[in-house]
Amino acid sequence: ALELIDFRNALEQFQNLVEKMISQKTKESSGLYTKDDDEMDYEKFHTTTQTLFGPAVKDQNIQAFFRKIISNPDEKPEWLEIFGCFLGESDGTSSPSKESVVFLDSEKQQITHSVVKRKDVIKGIVKVPLLHFTVTASQRGVLTVFSKQRKSFFSYCFYFHQDTAWITGCDFLPNLKYVVAVTESTVILWDYKSKERQNNGFVIKPMKNCLLCVSTVTTPGHLAKDTILMGDDKGYVYLLTMTNDDFIMKQSKAEKESQFKFMDSESFDMPKRKLHDDWVVKIKYISALKRFASCSTDSVSSFVLDDINRLEDNLPVKEFSVPKGVNAFTYCGKAKVIVTGG
Repeated sequence: ALELIDFRNALEQFQNLVEKMISQKTKESSGLYTKDDDEMDYEKFHTTTQTLFGPAVKDQNIQAFFRKIISNPDEKPEWLEIFGCFLGESDGTSSPSKESVVFLDSEKQQITHSVVKRKDVIKGIVKVPLLHFTVTASQRGVLTVFSKQRKSFFSYCFYFHQDTAWITGCDFLPNLKYVVAVTESTVILWDYKSKERQNNGFVIKPMKNCLLCVSTVTTPGHLAKDTILMGDDKGYVYLLTMTNDDFIMKQSKAEKESQFKFMDSESFDMPKRKLHDDWVVKIKYISALKRFASCSTDSVSSFVLDDINRLEDNLPVKEFSVPKGVNAFTYCGKAKVIVTGG
């Protein structure tokens, strides 16, 4: 009971500390703040927090919490974030079983082939079970197919040369056998099977808004075409259907030194519908439900789950709201639940 009282007292003091930080930052932004001896900087914040909670808080969590307050004082973090989301260390008395752990080190396999350079990051990774390979896309334009054969990995790489546009997501077209990726202003289609280093990619442009995510619609029985879902920074969801004929009929003449062929976005029938009032962070077609799902940082239309035909009409869509929006989601067929993270 005494420990509980002490913690509540420490928590109250910590919340007062956060309020002071927010007030100071707000005044600084409005130009009304005057520095004095009572100014709260990171060193004071770190020392005070450690004094209140002791070893229960880690340096990296204090730093992350402080950074959140400084970057956006209007949306202060929850107090429990100061303790992080880490499991306690094991005392070594019990051995973990497969049911009690997520990853077993002995079952990991490291791929030593480097596909991204310094200051580059992976923005998308997609597993293709039927073909036993994995597709990755880096922010600066490296598309890679890792294929596992005879217990070893080999890869195909394609580098999309660009000036400023970054890749924001990728997926695989199972029928056309192309890798699809989106940048801020284009749609990339890569023929990973082509032996040519040049002219083995197609780019659809221009896209009016910034594309943020992409997903393939997987439906049986359509061997000659694939449908692509995309979301942008204005809340729109796009529907793009492609066939083999499109790669022949709709390509424009490219420059001699270009590594890809261009296709005009205006030549495609591309239905779109505004489903959110903020960024579409993730989009996915859930085959088991025969529905597409999209999520957004929008607090009103945070998550949409409906038939793909809703993108071509104006009928109401099934949606629900979450404060501060939804950043991620997944579907579990065994449990028949959708889990969202905000």
